Amino acid sequence: MKYEFTPEGVCSRKIYIDAEDGIVNDVLFVGGCNGNLKGIASLVKGMPVDEVIERLSGITCGMKGTSCPDQLARALEEIL
Repeated sequence: MKYEFTPEGVCSRKIYIDAEDGIVNDVLFVGGCNGNLKGIASLVKGMPVDEVIERLSGITCGMKGTSCPDQLARALEEIL
């Protein structure tokens, strides 16, 4: 299934997620640090949703209380 998530408190404006049967098939970030977010999307492809949440939850960016990876984890928590 495909999901759309609007992150809060970060530079990316949208996160599009394709996940099915507990596995992340694809992630696309709109906005944010292009190269870094493409790298994150590539690394989580094929991973179990639970593992992505565990690894990325709580990561911060600078003085922000969140980050694009943390927002991805929050989006995946909503999917569950």
